[in-house]
Amino acid sequence: MSDPSRHHPWHHITLAQLQRVKDWHVAQQGARPVEYQVWEAVLTLWVMGWIGWLPAFAFEAPWAYPLCLLGIFTPRLYVDWRAHAHGTRRLRCDWLDLVA
Repeated sequence: MSDPSRHHPWHHITLAQLQRVKDWHVAQQGARPVEYQVWEAVLTLWVMGWIGWLPAFAFEAPWAYPLCLLGIFTPRLYVDWRAHAHGTRRLRCDWLDLVA
């Protein structure tokens, strides 16, 4: 298994990987409802980041650009944080191999 925490910070997560993690969370929703809700929030921020670029540009709101970038990179940041917590044995993460 490759270690997700060893990827470059800007390494992207593919749509297929996002879908695999989403499927895992849906399957585990009953046993891990909080983890499911957190992943839903991560995906919501990701979509908001991608969708927000056009209105930010159209309405000349450069203050929104960093927020859009943060949203776009939220899945990668969350996976890296979970990988670190898993590696230090502070938090178990059974789906890390789905994004490796």
